[in-house]
Amino acid sequence: MTTPPPGAAGSAGPAGAAAPKVVLVTGASSGIGAAVAERLAGAGHHVVAGARRTDRLRTLADRTAAAPGSLHPILLDVTDRDDVAAFVTAARERHGRVDALVSNAGVMPLSRLDSLLTDEWDRMIDVNVRGLLHGIAAALPVFTAQGSGHFVTIASVGAHEVVPTAAVYCATKHAAWAITEGLRQESDPSIRVTTVSPGVVASELADTITDPGAAAAMRTYRAHTISPDAIASAVSYALAQPPDVDVNEIVVRPTHQR
Repeated sequence: MTTPPPGAAGSAGPAGAAAPKVVLVTGASSGIGAAVAERLAGAGHHVVAGARRTDRLRTLADRTAAAPGSLHPILLDVTDRDDVAAFVTAARERHGRVDALVSNAGVMPLSRLDSLLTDEWDRMIDVNVRGLLHGIAAALPVFTAQGSGHFVTIASVGAHEVVPTAAVYCATKHAAWAITEGLRQESDPSIRVTTVSPGVVASELADTITDPGAAAAMRTYRAHTISPDAIASAVSYALAQPPDVDVNEIVVRPTHQR
């Protein structure tokens, strides 16, 4: 499939269908990020998928090879500002424009504060907060120059609540929510901004928990999960809206998570 020329995204195609968009997805090697990338490529969009685990990205690219859209894998560390800038530049050079950035990369090594796992606190801040800011810094000038663009932040229900062992994680997700909401208020109306806050989703996030108490609590907490594709569907919905519709926030969680 040929890449849409600059200015084509969002315009009407055959039978009124929207033209393919160029969408960047961070943390695309597993879980929600992989589901978002696969769904969007399947819907005909051109996805640039970034993550550190390039073997997983190549598998994802192979799996979507027959999709109506395309998926291009790129090695990406969101904690490196220059790496994120290069990620956005590479996508723009490859496709001529960037229509959306889905900031999904995140980590969740939960622990009680008195466990003093300060290295894990730093890692959550670096990935969940600084990684988001690096994406905004790289993509915002591009969107401003184009006169269009869409930021999608994958936050969490942890942005709206705090539970034991999750103080730092919830803080990073509240920061992600606040940064994204501030971006929405500050941005020109030509730039849309969406926060998607998932509840308990089947993923590898809990595998990074090293604190035994937090790991045990998480096994109970994750008794009911939903598929990552449920979040991918929400992202797809937000991106599919016409230019004058800005879906500000979507909360998606299992029916059993009250």
